[in-house]
Amino acid sequence: MSRIGKQKIEIPEGVTIEVKDGAVKVKGPKGELTRKLNDLVNVEVQDKEVKVTVAKPEEKKERALWGTFSAHIINMIKGVTEEFMKELEVNGVGYKVAMQGADLKIEVGYSHPVLYKVPEGITISTEKNRIKVTGVDTELVGRVAAEIRKVRKPEPYKGKGIKYVDEVIRRKAGKAAKAAA
Repeated sequence: MSRIGKQKIEIPEGVTIEVKDGAVKVKGPKGELTRKLNDLVNVEVQDKEVKVTVAKPEEKKERALWGTFSAHIINMIKGVTEEFMKELEVNGVGYKVAMQGADLKIEVGYSHPVLYKVPEGITISTEKNRIKVTGVDTELVGRVAAEIRKVRKPEPYKGKGIKYVDEVIRRKAGKAAKAAA
């Protein structure tokens, strides 16, 4: 039995969930999300809670899908009520980020600034050397943050680059420290 799948998913005030044509649609104060359901998963909306079930919970694949789709629905409800956020930090001399119209302008040591087109449904704000990515879809927020980080990953010698705020960079000693030892 799936531990996550067995849990009852409560629908908060102001959120509506609709299951139609093999897809689940969650609508709330911050936005709207839709996800296509797998044929093996059944979703039922009763009163103020959602119940996710599968036909054969003893089969491994169905058990995995049970928990996965329960987690997806929980994340969709959380996204339309309070939004998801990832914060990135830019470290390095002369490295800077700024919004240029609807695009994010990233200057991180290349001969030219990198312009990142912000996808629909994502809000990016910059303040000094920090980038805040927010949106209702957790997967999209994570993907956008990862793509921005990929522009200049943090290097282990001086720690320059773009990193998540809570990320810890393991530092290396370098040539001079090694020769002295």
